[in-house]
Amino acid sequence: MEGIPLPKAEQRKRDSLFLKEPLLTELGNDRPNFSEDALQILKFHGSYQQDDRDKREKGKDKQWQMMLRLRSPGGRIPTALFLAMNDLADRLGDGTLRATTRQAFQMHGVPKADLKEVIGTIVRNLGSTLAACGDINRNVMAPAAPFDKGGYPAARQLADEIADLLSPESAEGSYLDLWVDGDLSYRIKAGRKVNAVRKRQFEGAVFSGDQQEPLYGDTYLPRKFKVAVTVPGDNSVDLLTQDIGLVVFTDSNGGLRGCNVYVGGGMGRTHNKEETFARIAEPLGYVAADQVLDLVQSILALQRDHGDRRLRRHARMKYLLHDRGIQWFRQELMRAYFSGDLKPLRSEPKPKLNDYLGWHRHRAGMWFVGIPLLCGRLEGAFKQGLSKIVETYQLEIRLTPNQDLLLCNIGTPQRASIRTALEGLGINTPDMPAPLARHAIACPALPTCGLAITESERTLPSVLERLDSQLQRLEIDKPVLIRMTGCPNGCARPYMAELALVGSGVNQYQLWLGGSANLQRLAKPYIQKLPLDQLETAIEPLLLSWKEAGGRRTLGDHVQKLGDQAVSALLNA
Repeated sequence: MEGIPLPKAEQRKRDSLFLKEPLLTELGNDRPNFSEDALQILKFHGSYQQDDRDKREKGKDKQWQMMLRLRSPGGRIPTALFLAMNDLADRLGDGTLRATTRQAFQMHGVPKADLKEVIGTIVRNLGSTLAACGDINRNVMAPAAPFDKGGYPAARQLADEIADLLSPESAEGSYLDLWVDGDLSYRIKAGRKVNAVRKRQFEGAVFSGDQQEPLYGDTYLPRKFKVAVTVPGDNSVDLLTQDIGLVVFTDSNGGLRGCNVYVGGGMGRTHNKEETFARIAEPLGYVAADQVLDLVQSILALQRDHGDRRLRRHARMKYLLHDRGIQWFRQELMRAYFSGDLKPLRSEPKPKLNDYLGWHRHRAGMWFVGIPLLCGRLEGAFKQGLSKIVETYQLEIRLTPNQDLLLCNIGTPQRASIRTALEGLGINTPDMPAPLARHAIACPALPTCGLAITESERTLPSVLERLDSQLQRLEIDKPVLIRMTGCPNGCARPYMAELALVGSGVNQYQLWLGGSANLQRLAKPYIQKLPLDQLETAIEPLLLSWKEAGGRRTLGDHVQKLGDQAVSALLNA
């Protein structure tokens, strides 16, 4: 783009002095909200500017507030950080914490004037919000379960290494300047292996040309970038929805041998813009352990250089793969960016959507318990009771991509008392949530998300109750993977679900059907504007068809077998 005027979004990043201005200046004024330029830079620091849409009044100013999101690779939240977040939410937020679908906590309702105290406290408790949002690599996902067996330790370690590898250089300095007055003792401390690979960010085509921000350059990425790591057979991370998905293979001692690599997934789309679409990642190849990190930063650099910076809705790497093809992508990667070897994929077992709910032993004498959190919201007496358990027993928390929560590092002598404490909070059988609720997820939507067209989190529980009643009435005793969003951006990854509702109007939703229970296949849209109160009527003929087919297949597989025309006829669409 040299010599051509940059689009406004790109010029804003270039003018920001590595994501510092005008944010730093505006933090010092007494206005309740940031300007457009500042709030776009604020995203890179892990925060969005919002307002409570339930409280909007004509002719009056919006009630501005900030949402912020943690950087927590693999969903790991140390004890002190959780306790600090709990206190901050009560004192300076809306009193709630929310587990996201990328294994991080979000806080809502933070006034602009309190943002520095909130983020500074998080940093001082060894957390971070850097790059949790913005045109940059986001939170790196990995299986949340703290198992010491198989490839799980290697997957967690690789996720941590990738998070450190793809963290920005100069922007981290800006981040610390803004939130902890430049205290460099809180810099991310990468290991020796990561630092060796980071030095190669100054070499060849991987180098952006900017000495201060060698991997990203001063315009960072065209859009967000997402990475997940997992072990063979465990698809808790929704691997095929990522820009890069890595499946680790280990030796008999758990050492990393290499990874299968998938590229080009992504969920976001725009209504009535057919050039935008959800896409699942496709295989790139297998890479040896000593070349994994170099490959990851090479892929990011390729997207940095070739992603569409002219049209933001066409800027994700999935569109580059769609437009140019996997063969071009692989050839360009090997020609200019990556000097290692890419081999054919290794065989993997059939993936499964694991959730780790209930009690599990992760090593001798140590346990964790998975607690279901519908929509990921922690609030009220339950949040306070959970905080007391965490503080009393000094437990670590791990968040899952399914918006659930794991209490970890429970010694065998503590099990009984923690079980009793959980029962006091209403968690009697954590391994047995309602079947439809078990894997259902939703985005926050109204009242805080500025992009929401209609409800999601607040209405999902009632939708599940209605569908559960319908299935019971029809004598169908099978689970269905359900996801719900208030707009088409896809934060709850609805396009992978067996049945998804995607907001398309006030109390109206697109109906998507046909994803797979193990998250390997995209669903398809069958109804564009379904009034929510007509949901049961619309899908009942399809459910009866599923029942008559014998029920051995999942609903998603039944939809796939029927085909588009037959499904549309059953829906009268």
